[in-house]
Order: sequence, then structure tokens, then C-alpha cells
Amino acid sequence: MEGKEEDVRVGANKFPERQPIGTSAQSDKDYKEPPPAPLFEPGELSSWSFWRAGIAEFIATFLFLYITVLTVMGVKRAPNMCASVGIQGIAWAFGGMIFALVYCTAGISGGHINPAVTFGLFLARKLSLTRAVFYIVMQCLGAICGAGVVKGFQPSPYQTLGGGANTVAPGYTKGSGLGAEIIGTFVLVYTVFSATDAKRSARDSHVPILAPLPIGFAVFLVHLATIPITGTGINPARSLGAAIIYNKDHAWDDHWIFWVGPFIGAALAALYHQLVIRAIPFKTRS
Repeated sequence: MEGKEEDVRVGANKFPERQPIGTSAQSDKDYKEPPPAPLFEPGELSSWSFWRAGIAEFIATFLFLYITVLTVMGVKRAPNMCASVGIQGIAWAFGGMIFALVYCTAGISGGHINPAVTFGLFLARKLSLTRAVFYIVMQCLGAICGAGVVKGFQPSPYQTLGGGANTVAPGYTKGSGLGAEIIGTFVLVYTVFSATDAKRSARDSHVPILAPLPIGFAVFLVHLATIPITGTGINPARSLGAAIIYNKDHAWDDHWIFWVGPFIGAALAALYHQLVIRAIPFKTRS
């Protein structure tokens, strides 16, 4: 009998008690959640880190427009799509630059490089209104300068080939373009929230290192899907910079789409993440 009891104990050790899964696994937090940012934080204006972050956003958006618009111009100048990197190459340029720039600036400004991302994070109380407005201004200025440098390199081709400006393609309605921008930005901002989630960062140590990768890949995939529809905005600063430097009437006719769509998409992503993904289930304590 003693032998059998020992066998039972050994068997029990081989199969430890199963861990709860799903919502039953939710317990007290084992990670530190950053406190909500205040709506106004005047003290930021006297902090060097605040101004350094804005400069980082300016330079990152400048480089983003410089590389991506140059890539678009290279494709437009080619005699046919097979003689250039094509749509796939444009998508890789946008996604690859976001990956590189988020990696470089995440520790300084958070690596937004996009007013829609800044707006979504503001709605989720990840940064103050003061910082959000400052970021958006610096992103727009950086985008204008980046597109301006591209035009300086090739002024005539820039104007004749569209200047990388976003417009709704022939055959699509403005409603279709707006829908594409809303959904595309939702994909991007949803990915940003998921990749930078405090809970995941605590439980998966590799997430902080790889956070720029899914963000850049999301940008790449959205461009593959929506370049034929709108040229893919999902970034109001990118659209504004190209539109100002290109400055043709047909680019301005559709320009509102590339602000309204991304801001709606970012707001929906923020609400979805805060109310559904990060919702903490009710539980009773015995």
C-alpha cells in the first residue's frame, strides 16, 4: 500500500495544478501602470526634456518625409512599375522608416511621428494636452521641411509627378477614401497601443525591444492595401507637408479626408483599447 501511495504522490508531482486561463487568470496587477497624464502641465514648458522631445519629433518627421517622398518620386519617374520598386517598394519605404525612426526616438519623445498617433495617445491620457499640441506642431513643421527638401532636389519633376500629395484616386468616392483612412489609421494606432502596453512590457521582456517592428509592419501593410485608393495618408503631417509644397488645387480638394479620417481612426482605436482590450473584469474576493 505504501508503494502505491508513493506512486500516487509522484504522479501528482508530474502533473502540477493547472493554471487558470482567460479572465479567471486576472489577479492583482504584477506590473506598474503609468499614472494618467494631466490635461495641462505648465511645468513642462520649463523642462529641457519637453523641448528635446519636440525637436526629436521634428527631425524624425523631416527624415520620414524626405525618404518616403523621394521614393514616391522615384516610382513616378520610372517608365513603368517594373522598372522601379513599385507600390511594394513605396510601402516598404514608409514602413521601414517608421520602424527605424520609432526605434531611434521612442526613448526621447515616444516616437509618435504622426499627429493621429499623438491624438490617440492623448485621448488615452498618455500625454498632456500641452505636449500633444507641441508634438503635432513640430511634426507638421518637420513634414513641410522634408517635402520641401525633396522639391529642392527636383523642382520640375516634383510638380509634374504629384509631389507625393495624397488624393482620392479616380474611380473612388470621397466616402471610400475617408473609410480607407479611418480603418488604416485604426490599424496603426491599435498596433501602437498593443505594442507599448505596460502589461505586455512587464510580462514579455522582449516586447520593448520589438515594439517598433509591429508598428512599422502595420504601416507597411496599410500602405499595400490603400495606396491604390488614397495614396495612403494615415498621417496628417505627412499629407499636410506634401500638400503645402505641392500646392495644387486638386490636392487641397481632398485634403480634409487626411485629417478627419486619421483622427476618427485614432479615436476609435483609443476607445477600443481602453474600453475593451484593457478593461479589467469584475471579480469578487472571498
